[in-house]
Amino acid sequence: MTITKVINEAPGIKTFHLNFQDEEVAKNFSFETGQFGEYSAFGAGESTFCIASSPTRPDHIECCFRETGKNTAALANLTEGDTIGFRGPYGNTFPIDDWKGKNLIFIGGGIALPPLRSVIWNCLDLREQDGRFEHISVVYGAKSVADLVYKREIEEWNEMENVTMVKTVDPGGETEDWDGHVGFVPHVLENDFKPSPENTIAIVCGPPIMIKFTFEALERLGFSQDQMVTTMENRMKCGIGKCGRCNIGSTYVCIDGPVFTATELAALPNDF
Repeated sequence: MTITKVINEAPGIKTFHLNFQDEEVAKNFSFETGQFGEYSAFGAGESTFCIASSPTRPDHIECCFRETGKNTAALANLTEGDTIGFRGPYGNTFPIDDWKGKNLIFIGGGIALPPLRSVIWNCLDLREQDGRFEHISVVYGAKSVADLVYKREIEEWNEMENVTMVKTVDPGGETEDWDGHVGFVPHVLENDFKPSPENTIAIVCGPPIMIKFTFEALERLGFSQDQMVTTMENRMKCGIGKCGRCNIGSTYVCIDGPVFTATELAALPNDF
């Protein structure tokens, strides 16, 4: 694929817009929200990221990543016009057809917003077409204001009708002009936002500890495990069930996931 646009989201975090170089491949490619791909800087290796764009916007695909190791450092050195390797899509999907007529709450922390961004835009676009979803809320937090990604889209969502945008940063991460909340995502969710569980699905993505405490907060608010969904892409490497890095008991996140309900997670060995 060719990198057609590079966006510096936050310190050490970039978004790539990607287009297939082969027109026939581009014509036949499709994916569903929640799926992921393997992205390679030739000679360095490959990394696993979600497809951060929505399938309702098929003119290109996007990935967003943090520079953390050899391959992501090599990817970060690429620029517009360079070539990147891609294989995919892999994995299961967010069950958005099952969410028709429901309220949706998207809850993310830090670099975990990209997997949610795909399904947020997917649901917003579908609601625009046929009104299939009710109220949509986004609760998003990061360590500091500087660490927030997709800042331009946070403001866009904030201006949308029938969308509630709740943003927060960790204590000490605010600036003088910060107009959002200050506090960890689960605390703000439970004590400030206080969403109703009635006819509502909560979609959560973030570091494992954040997912754990967010699920606990949602349960105290009255959400059942079947109303809570997450994605676990941070455990994956090869994407095809061969390397063994992502297995939890007999479950392989890359094949059986990465999208799971809290009910499904509760049935797995307690090592995730």
